[in-house]
Amino acid sequence: MKTPHILIVDDEPNIVMSLEFLMRKNGYRVGIARNGTEALAAIAETPFDLVLLDVMMPDVDGYQVCQQLRQRPDRAATKVVFLSAKSRDADVQKGYDVGADLYVPKPFSTRQLMEKVRELLANGI
Repeated sequence: MKTPHILIVDDEPNIVMSLEFLMRKNGYRVGIARNGTEALAAIAETPFDLVLLDVMMPDVDGYQVCQQLRQRPDRAATKVVFLSAKSRDADVQKGYDVGADLYVPKPFSTRQLMEKVRELLANGI
């Protein structure tokens, strides 16, 4: 079985660092994008198994990244998890509307996040 490949998309370096550490520690391969434009380029290049996606980013927001990813038939199997400080019902609903598999409000428990990631990957591969 291949090692799942996870793309972390966030413009906040500390979050990227801690998520990268967490995912690597749990045995996943990790790619990093610091904004929506980088994320779209990475997704075009690599079939990631799961994308951890921030909503609020300076250029292309997470909703747009998710929407564009969902329009690619070759990336249909990619799971998308939004990690966002925007936790109003409308924001969460919008996340699911554009195709998220899961919407996790920040701050989140890393232990819970890992459980969800494992679950999604177990169902997807």
